[in-house]
Amino acid sequence: MDNKELIEKFYIAFQNLDYKTMVLCYSADAVFSDPIFGLLQNGAPQKMWEMLCKRAKDFSLTFDTIILIDNEYATCNWIASYTFAATGKKVINKVKAYIRIKDGLIIEHTDSFNFYVWAKQAIGIKGFLLGRTSFFQRKIKMKALVGLQEFMDNQISKKG
Repeated sequence: MDNKELIEKFYIAFQNLDYKTMVLCYSADAVFSDPIFGLLQNGAPQKMWEMLCKRAKDFSLTFDTIILIDNEYATCNWIASYTFAATGKKVINKVKAYIRIKDGLIIEHTDSFNFYVWAKQAIGIKGFLLGRTSFFQRKIKMKALVGLQEFMDNQISKKG
């Protein structure tokens, strides 16, 4: 499978909320970063995708413009539409993904989007008023990371 096919496989799986296939597209030591979660590593990116897929409500996704920069780096545009569970508000998030591939697997993945635009949609008036402040952005990031950690801890306790 070439790099474009790998990216297509990842986003088609995401469209179907198939986190198992998404995770198979990642190397075991992959790193991920975005404005909400910040930098994730040590298996956390894979768990983040699982959590997001399992919790998705009213979800749809489109992707296009896969650009292979060279034999390692690529970009892709994607748009997710969903209901943000914490507030029940509808979000349409326009994202640019920067992906690095090695040995047929994603090893680095950065999603870039406008946090303020996301916050206005997802949080509402508080996002509109505070979404540009570093305090508010840190607060959202901490909530996201705590949620991910609780998800991972809950999975460990179910196995044990």
